[in-house]
Amino acid sequence: QVQLVESGGGLVQTGGSLRLSCAASGRTCSRYTMNWFRQAPGKERELVAGISRSGTSTAYADSVKGRFTISRDNAKNTVYLQMNSLRPEDTAVYYCNANSVPAREDYWGQGTQVTVSS
Repeated sequence: QVQLVESGGGLVQTGGSLRLSCAASGRTCSRYTMNWFRQAPGKERELVAGISRSGTSTAYADSVKGRFTISRDNAKNTVYLQMNSLRPEDTAVYYCNANSVPAREDYWGQGTQVTVSS
């Protein structure tokens, strides 16, 4: 019942910034923990950032801590990932995820490509 569409990816130079958006339709995002994952070619998918339903708690992978910020606007059913000081190793397809363990629901977007040039 939830569709997720990522946007905001693109090509940037090292040190640049991007802001990814994840627009949700269907049920309100406030029902879900929201996460950003990424997967680079030849690499395992990894959790980049997560945010609680209320938006008051966040968590980040060590590799992005201090550079990325996850936020959410439940009124707009949108989740964001502000990405600063980008590095080539940040190059990956970024996926938005909505999850509720109690409700046994898990949804994924199609992904958006982020490429950071050297």
